[in-house]
Amino acid sequence: MATEKLFNHAVIIGVGLIGSSLARAMREHGLAAKIGGYDLSPEALARAQEIGVIDRAAENFPAAIAKADLIVVATPLGAVSRVFEEIQTHAPPGAIIIDVGSAKGSVVEAAANSRKDIYVVPCHPVAGTEQSGPDAGFAALFHDRWCILTPLDRQDTEYQAAVEKVSALWRGAGCHVEMMDATHHDLALAVTSHLPHLIAFTLVGAADDLETVSEAEIIKYSAGGFRDFTRIAASDPVMWRDVFLNNKDAVLEVLGRFTEELSLLQRAIRWSDGEALEKIFARGSSIRRAIVDAGQETDAPNFGRDKPH
Repeated sequence: MATEKLFNHAVIIGVGLIGSSLARAMREHGLAAKIGGYDLSPEALARAQEIGVIDRAAENFPAAIAKADLIVVATPLGAVSRVFEEIQTHAPPGAIIIDVGSAKGSVVEAAANSRKDIYVVPCHPVAGTEQSGPDAGFAALFHDRWCILTPLDRQDTEYQAAVEKVSALWRGAGCHVEMMDATHHDLALAVTSHLPHLIAFTLVGAADDLETVSEAEIIKYSAGGFRDFTRIAASDPVMWRDVFLNNKDAVLEVLGRFTEELSLLQRAIRWSDGEALEKIFARGSSIRRAIVDAGQETDAPNFGRDKPH
């Protein structure tokens, strides 16, 4: 006997890394009967259909969501408010709408005055790679990762049922699910994700600007730390532009704290304070061990990289 699907007609708005990965996960785990798609890039949309990420590519936004019971907004954060305006006009009654952005305050604000017969549940799957586009997606992207939900301030039974259904979707895709206040989420992610990306972009840019070191030397002599920074800095620039514009208050607060820590390091190095340096570095080592113990990273030697032959 066939198992009933969680959703009858899911639609992915934005068929990039996260959108295409969720589509693949829904297909692999039987979470949706049909999966449609829409993207402002005709090439990306055609490619998503060609490789089987979506069943049907819609010609326009209203047609894409006309019969959807799940609408996944997987666009850059800067487009979310405009997409929500379209959803307000064209979404069928009863539709559940989720997003996948890594800043939630602006999403909650954009969704605050949504129609009462549609159910917006802001989401952030804490998963990703530096790749983009429909070919970059893979179903296992969410396996054993966290998805944070920041529900709207709605207490009606229908909305609470929608939140439970969205939780079941992410668990079905392989995630652990946690509920969080949007403001707290944005501060936490400013520390764990947004500031590290900002540092990576800055460091790689500074290396590129250093006139006394040639580009060939930067590439040839890149140690593991710099290579890891370049991987992060290779992330989608449009997506990260929108992250910083939509989470600027939390990022600026965390950046201020980081600047203070950097000043402490600068003084310790200037005055040859080895004890202070060792204490700071030991704290970093303990956090690394905690991340490995929590199953959010491998403890394999060499950070899991294959040794050269």
